[in-house]
Amino acid sequence: MGKTSTIRARIEPDLKDKAEHIFQQLGLTTTQAITLFYKQVELKKGLPFDIAIPNKTTLKTFSDTDAGRDLIICKDADDMFKKLEI
Repeated sequence: MGKTSTIRARIEPDLKDKAEHIFQQLGLTTTQAITLFYKQVELKKGLPFDIAIPNKTTLKTFSDTDAGRDLIICKDADDMFKKLEI
């Protein structure tokens, strides 16, 4: 089927620039990226990713890490697994 529909959306310029830069790195045009998103919505019969409202624990974790509290710094993946006792 030929492309005959147009999508118009207003979006923050900074977000648009950042997303388009990522599309470019992936070798995609913005049109291809939007088409890919729509195809995934069609295939999954919904959004192709989970959407959730953060719970209190998650919000506290975001706040703590943004403030630099309760961080565990790892040198590399091996150090991380060791600290996680995995």
